[in-house]
Amino acid sequence: MLFMVRMDVHLPVGMPPEQADQIKAREKAYAQSLQHDGRWPHIWRIVGEYSNYSVFDVGSNDELHELLSALPLFPYMDIKVTPLARHPSAIA
Repeated sequence: MLFMVRMDVHLPVGMPPEQADQIKAREKAYAQSLQHDGRWPHIWRIVGEYSNYSVFDVGSNDELHELLSALPLFPYMDIKVTPLARHPSAIA
């Protein structure tokens, strides 16, 4: 099942830089592990924002929820999930 996910990150203004750096490092490692195993095939930065659009390829709604809620930045995110279906005009 394919899902497009928009993630907007809102770190607290007063968060110590060391804490933010640690969370971001854990986030990067986790995100890259999901990319390597094929469940997070696309991630695109939104220019000028601390946000991204991503495509997830997972087996169920529950699996996507588990992956997203395990993101280290999850407590600081607004997330919008859009289920995707193949378009009849797609050539691939």
